[in-house]
Amino acid sequence: KLSTYGLVAGSYVKDGKIIRGAMARLIRDGEIIADTEISALKIVKDDKAEVNTGFECGIKLADIPDLKEGDIIECYENIPIKRTPARS
Repeated sequence: KLSTYGLVAGSYVKDGKIIRGAMARLIRDGEIIADTEISALKIVKDDKAEVNTGFECGIKLADIPDLKEGDIIECYENIPIKRTPARS
């Protein structure tokens, strides 16, 4: 818990990349606890827009009251797909 930022998860990016503002799921013991947004992303004291595989970072999730060791943060993007007219 940080006095200026609140609750921050000390994290390690195992695969892909984490992007500030992306959607994230908080998973605990195989259950989805919350579906929220990444509100801040830091490496040491520097704000970052994204963090790639293999780096440690601090992740602040919006509206999350508690975190526990072993929680998994899974990030994703919602990409709209346009419908195409049906062929006859």
